[in-house]
Amino acid sequence: MSSPEPRDTIESIDTQILELLRERCRVMAHKSASNAESDWAGTLASIDRLVNQNEANEVTGNATVCPEDQRSVLRHVASACWRATRSGNFAFLGPPDSYSHLAALAYFGEAANLLPVPSIGAVFDAVERGDCAGGIAPIENSTDGRVVDTFGRLSKGKVSITGEVQLAIHHQLLAMCDRDAITEVHSKPQAISQCRVWLANHLPNAKLIECSSTAAAAKLAVTQPGVAAIASEAAGRRHGLRVIGANIEDNRDNITRFAVLGHDQPAATGNDKTTLLFQVAHQPGTLADAMGIFKQHELNLTWIESFPQPGTPNEYFFVVEFPGHREDPAVAKAIEHLKSATHHTHVLGSYRRAARAES
Repeated sequence: MSSPEPRDTIESIDTQILELLRERCRVMAHKSASNAESDWAGTLASIDRLVNQNEANEVTGNATVCPEDQRSVLRHVASACWRATRSGNFAFLGPPDSYSHLAALAYFGEAANLLPVPSIGAVFDAVERGDCAGGIAPIENSTDGRVVDTFGRLSKGKVSITGEVQLAIHHQLLAMCDRDAITEVHSKPQAISQCRVWLANHLPNAKLIECSSTAAAAKLAVTQPGVAAIASEAAGRRHGLRVIGANIEDNRDNITRFAVLGHDQPAATGNDKTTLLFQVAHQPGTLADAMGIFKQHELNLTWIESFPQPGTPNEYFFVVEFPGHREDPAVAKAIEHLKSATHHTHVLGSYRRAARAES
């Protein structure tokens, strides 16, 4: 008896994949109806564990899909099943092809219902009102530092950080014309700031014009002669722009960290971080005493920021991050200790630490 044709074998496998996809949707729908634990952060952690375990058990010498592609496929399958079994959008700072959009795609998957909104405040509004199941907002850039608008809203305590995205930012100079015909370069202020050395060396006479977003700059460059945009490669593809200068960011390790926003409290994964905010009395030694609590409980602070409290001169709130989850005994004890030594302590979120993603 002859062996099956390769095409028949592949179609048979694809049929099984489709049957498993339907079964996955049925299981997700059942979990949702029974209020079982099924948060998106937990799904991503489960995918990571599965791929890592599969990689450890991989038999060498056979054709296989690389681990990152395995993660990508499973994330897409998960987001497709999520959309099929749950209603709800995820808000991001638009328009499409902005870096916030790319971060949202990296986290929620390409099948997710992503909703562009005009500002960081609008992202928070959509999540706070329940119009969206979650959202994503920039929190820090390795070149320009913290994003004040995001922390201003986080300090109100109406939403939590449920995850993060570490997105490598690669800026492209996009235009319809040649470089020597460029008279203006448009982009959002942060993107222009991150490319100033390159622009000074290669386009010293071009006028730098700030606008609302990198994606909006790319759209403008299509119709305005002599106008170039600093934007993502995805924005260039969408609008049919030429790449006049590739990866023009001055810092080759230019990374923006995005906070995933929601109302859930993700369970511990074993690879977590905690972000919390606290306020101390405006008296000598109070801040030092508060910081000593982290040392006492052997928590290594990986990020510290201070922000002025609106309407209260010389008063600040402090944001810190450290490895660990709020459910970990050492972290839980430190939080309780901190509450007794401060005016106010609020956990902004405990969530899975993110690996770097490319834009």
